[in-house]
Amino acid sequence: MVLHFSRKLNLSSPRNGGEIYPKSCARASGPIRRALHASAHGSLQTLSTLLRARSIERIIAALPLALLLSLMAPVQNSWAQAADSDQTAPGNLKRLSLEQLGNLEVTTISKEPEEIQRTAAAIYVLTQEDIRRSGATSIPEVLRLVPGVEVARIDSSTWAVGIRGFGSIFSKSVLVLIDGRSVYTPLFAGVNWNLQSVMLEDVDRIEVIRGPGGAIWGTNAVNGVINIITKNSKDTRGTVASVGGGNLDQGTGEFRQGGRLGRNTNYRVYGMAFGRGPEFHTDHDNFDDWQLGQGGFRMDWDNQGRDSITLQGDLYKGGVRARQNLAFYSPPASINVDGTQDVSGGNILGRWRRKLRRSVRLPAPGVL
Repeated sequence: MVLHFSRKLNLSSPRNGGEIYPKSCARASGPIRRALHASAHGSLQTLSTLLRARSIERIIAALPLALLLSLMAPVQNSWAQAADSDQTAPGNLKRLSLEQLGNLEVTTISKEPEEIQRTAAAIYVLTQEDIRRSGATSIPEVLRLVPGVEVARIDSSTWAVGIRGFGSIFSKSVLVLIDGRSVYTPLFAGVNWNLQSVMLEDVDRIEVIRGPGGAIWGTNAVNGVINIITKNSKDTRGTVASVGGGNLDQGTGEFRQGGRLGRNTNYRVYGMAFGRGPEFHTDHDNFDDWQLGQGGFRMDWDNQGRDSITLQGDLYKGGVRARQNLAFYSPPASINVDGTQDVSGGNILGRWRRKLRRSVRLPAPGVL
């Protein structure tokens, strides 16, 4: 680093002695002059010591050190401010106190935001940081991090997810939601986990209730509720792209673009596709590879007042290879049939929220 100064730097001190300060900094370069003005208070004590020495040679020799200390003061202050702001950041959960952790808001219990310490259910929250650090590439793999949730992988495209020991391939009696939209299918009274594909970078948190939730969510929430909540589009502005590959996840690609429309509207669009290879089988019959492509959008309008509107949708299409066992009654027999199931579908969700004014409670008649 090179510091440019003029040949002279006049120093003056008050007649009663004590502190000294630069009399004129007009000849110093712009950045150095601003640094001297900003750190004048921090370097007064150092310059006062130099004045008491009453030695011009020592002042000249020590001037670079004093200047360096004065320049270091703003940097140290910025480091301290960054450390303080990092400690109070809500995303860094490890630095939060027990009281601050209890003040985190969840919405799955009563469908309205409320502090987690006021909830009467056994709820666990997976944050975006937990998901990112896990290295998981699918929702069932993420759910392995939740205590009390058992996730077993039957083959490359089939999972058995349950809560409190009631796991099965159909995931019965466990209600799975994505932004409050139920993905329960009445066809076989369960969840198609191989079709619940979400861009994990857009997931804000996953709230899991271990226990009955039928009073709020209905009859299928007997053993628990899994609510996958994605980010508001105002928090996903910009461009995100990622690709990956491996022996099982043979090829994955994701792209998302977010932006702003007008003053109160934000949006994001995304597209993702993957091809997953089969797992190891002793008979070398690779029947469980699968491919899926999906795209979607989300728009959020908020007038910073009482109303907010959300509109989002998804489309998917792909092929899932699987093995099915067919049974015959006459004569009694069963055979395994391998085949590819073509899957496609979509969904659209609209939500309008309006904050109602709090009603004023009037005292009972005759009560002051």
